[in-house]
Amino acid sequence: MAIEVGTQAPDFELKNQHGELVKLSDFRGEKNVVLVFYPFAFTGVCTGEVCEIQQELPRLQNGDVQVLAVSNDSPFTLRVFAEQQNLDYPLLSDFWPHGAASRAYGVFDEEKGCAVRGTFVIDKAGVVRWSIVNGLPDARDTKEYLSAIEAL
Repeated sequence: MAIEVGTQAPDFELKNQHGELVKLSDFRGEKNVVLVFYPFAFTGVCTGEVCEIQQELPRLQNGDVQVLAVSNDSPFTLRVFAEQQNLDYPLLSDFWPHGAASRAYGVFDEEKGCAVRGTFVIDKAGVVRWSIVNGLPDARDTKEYLSAIEAL
């Protein structure tokens, strides 16, 4: 079960595509966060979703909001993926310990060994204010993220 709206977002520290550590709590008091879990880089639906986020990035990410995308790929894979797709936002690796952040948010599929499509909008106080969880084959609508951000 995914964590519920109104609960404190579990903290994590993950490497981005450049090998830099990103800690969710570093944004507390500074920025709202759109936290997007996706299964794996270089797959059809995932590529479409991350590219759609990139297209909407001027509206999704600003001085008040940070987008963080998390998959179970290694940071090395994420670097190549970000370069090939021209992605300008952090791709975080939940590779090791495998799926720890995905599990903390209740979106890790133990059978498949990867995250399902879970998105969480987290406010500056670190509280989950909106979420959606889709199965592996079901893409999310980025416009829903924009509506959730506007409602903060």
